[in-house]
Amino acid sequence: MRCAVISRKFDLRAYYGKALAQIADRIESVDHPVTDGAEAVRIALAWHPHADAFERYPNLKAVCTIGAGADNVLACPSLPSDVHVVRVVDPGQAQMMAGFVTWHVIWHQRKFATFMQHQRDRIWQRLEQRPASTVPVAILGYGKIGERVATHLTGLGFPVKAWSRTPKPMAPDVQGFHGRDGLFAMLAETEVLVNLLPLTPETRGLLNRDVFAAMKPGGYLIQTGRGEQMVEADFLSALESGQLSGASLDVFAVEPLPTDHVFWHHPKIVMTPHDACDVSFAAVADTLVATAAAIEAGQRPPHAVDRSRGY
Repeated sequence: MRCAVISRKFDLRAYYGKALAQIADRIESVDHPVTDGAEAVRIALAWHPHADAFERYPNLKAVCTIGAGADNVLACPSLPSDVHVVRVVDPGQAQMMAGFVTWHVIWHQRKFATFMQHQRDRIWQRLEQRPASTVPVAILGYGKIGERVATHLTGLGFPVKAWSRTPKPMAPDVQGFHGRDGLFAMLAETEVLVNLLPLTPETRGLLNRDVFAAMKPGGYLIQTGRGEQMVEADFLSALESGQLSGASLDVFAVEPLPTDHVFWHHPKIVMTPHDACDVSFAAVADTLVATAAAIEAGQRPPHAVDRSRGY
């Protein structure tokens, strides 16, 4: 089966070449735009495809997206309505995200930003230490990644709550909330807010002044969902007022972040370039093979997203 490799953000071929080479005997990968034999392309590996990318492939049946969210593929104007969009699901990705979030929760809990400033200023000063049990953490989104993040945090003694759009079974040591009323009930008890939600019409702009105001004063935001979910002006106002004491940002409305953006030099912000976690080469290869097999059998591929929900 022929697979088109499509991205306008970075070179997927260079990054996942090893994965594609592993399955070359079963799936022929070709770089977009395919000019010779485009009609033979039945699946694609994509990340932020060009607006007209899928117009070239009349027999396309499925698109595999490397991110935890499928919003960038679903938003592509040329994506046919009958083409499956498939997420690469990788347990290692959840583990990596859990480590990333845990590091930033502890960064806030142990006041490491203050220690780093003291180091720059050559100040020798011990700080009062807070036990994890006094730092309530709330997770927005309780899928596979959210579950793993919660497990890491509860294992370290942090009180953990989790919110989902609809009711979900939670681990015994995780308190669950759902719906708008549940969101604000949870926020009232939240010091550290971790966003893991996919981008949907309902989550766009969710991180706004109402959400920040509902948190405990001096709260902390860990933003690893999508940049479009945060209202930047509201976020900066919450930092300025002290309602938020700081934030760790991994995703942004515009990526790469413009060099003149205020986030680069804001003293209360820790930034990473959309690099909180990644999918493994093996997971990409396995997903492409499983998707191709399902298409050949006339079946829905594993981990195909529900278009009506956006995930």
